[in-house]
Amino acid sequence: MSHRTGLLLDFGGVLTTPLLPVVLAFEQREGLPKGACINALYQDGEGVRITSDLERGAVSQLEWNEFAGKKLGVSPDNLMGRIFGGLRPEPLLINAAAAAKRAGLQVGILSNSVGLAPWDLYDGYDLDNLYDAVVISEHYQMRKPDPELFEIALKLMDKPAGDVVFVDDTEAYVQAAQQLGFAGVHNKDPRQTVTELSDLLGVDLTATQ
Repeated sequence: MSHRTGLLLDFGGVLTTPLLPVVLAFEQREGLPKGACINALYQDGEGVRITSDLERGAVSQLEWNEFAGKKLGVSPDNLMGRIFGGLRPEPLLINAAAAAKRAGLQVGILSNSVGLAPWDLYDGYDLDNLYDAVVISEHYQMRKPDPELFEIALKLMDKPAGDVVFVDDTEAYVQAAQQLGFAGVHNKDPRQTVTELSDLLGVDLTATQ
């Protein structure tokens, strides 16, 4: 079996701890009913539209904060940061990415943006230095699962889709990548993901330096 030579990673929920627990903790802190954020921003038609616009860079994080604050009945002040500020680095996958790089593989990031100001999800992760290609959706006025965004990442990595494994915590985006020819891994448990990636890439990604 010929192993693939590229790894393309989502950011939030892959290189970070899972999103849902920090959202639920935010709801609890703000006295909101459980599931209020998902209902207002990811299932309500208007909420889905403005969140998609944010990911494409068509609205700013400040505008999203104002909209979401009204929708949820909470202060808009740094709302995105208050919702997702509890995210932490996921060491198993960060270390796996570093092991892949040491083995000579191309490793890229493909992330749907949540806006970069006033709160920057990517701050402190040193993406530009640690990864070969970094594609943040708002810089290209597109969002996953737009096929063109995957193509941009492939071009920057100088790889065909068939040589690359794509990892995301959103199953629909994994399926979109698979339709383009990527191997796909749906990240539900970091340990299992690292095992699957080691197999697909032919490299032991559990090895530390």
